[in-house]
Amino acid sequence: MSTNNLQMVVTDLDGTLLSPQHQISEQDLQSLKMLGKKNVFRVVATGRSLYSVKRVIQDGFPIDYLIFSSGAGIIDWNTNEIVYSQSLNPAEVVIIANLLISRQIDFMIHKPIPENHKFVYSQTRKHNPDFYRRIKLYQQFAKPLTFEPVAFGDACQFIAIIPSEVSVYEWIKNELPDFKVIRTTSPLDGNSIWIEIFPEEVSKGSATEWLCNKLKINQNSVLGIGNDYNDLDLLNWTQHSYVVENAPPDLKQKFEITESNTNNGFTKAVMTKFSV
Repeated sequence: MSTNNLQMVVTDLDGTLLSPQHQISEQDLQSLKMLGKKNVFRVVATGRSLYSVKRVIQDGFPIDYLIFSSGAGIIDWNTNEIVYSQSLNPAEVVIIANLLISRQIDFMIHKPIPENHKFVYSQTRKHNPDFYRRIKLYQQFAKPLTFEPVAFGDACQFIAIIPSEVSVYEWIKNELPDFKVIRTTSPLDGNSIWIEIFPEEVSKGSATEWLCNKLKINQNSVLGIGNDYNDLDLLNWTQHSYVVENAPPDLKQKFEITESNTNNGFTKAVMTKFSV
């Protein structure tokens, strides 16, 4: 396929486009600029909130759109306009909170976009270091849950944090069939499981589809690159899908493999498929 057929590239951020030190290589940066010159839409799709994204990439970073909070929101990077957002209603918040409390699962409830870096937390496990680590990281925005969940109002999402117990993720997913339950590996300790719970229609893949419809871009002309389980919906939707070498083994069995995030994997995926 020639470059002329490529209309959009969607890439995950942490572990895909950025190094462990949250830096982008010069080669990948130049590839983003090259895509822009060729009128290819450049999209970052990340689990980070908008606040968190702006801690690692600055205004002027060469992208066109940012899909954030695992697809709950989309912002036009050049105008800073939020063009799409989803939220849980108060009744849904109660359903999810009561379920997690019944299983004694530590969780956080996040405010609606764009304030979804702020949250309340419910803590029941005596030993959950990664949970404590995230609270400390966002301590200026975090408060303990001291009221009934119904009083929280609308929410962007829940984040439950557990040790590497995949069975708990499967249980939550089975118990909440009317919601989107997304698994991701902790960006803090690289081992714990973060379970994000959103409205049913939220995912990186659904947000990409919405954006393509808005921009009148054909699905066949979109390339996706990721590194973790929260990229699955994106990679299953894009017709040309890659994972970086540092992705989990089961994802590397399912998708084409490019180089690691520390070896210009973004650039090499784009060059391999489209000769950019």
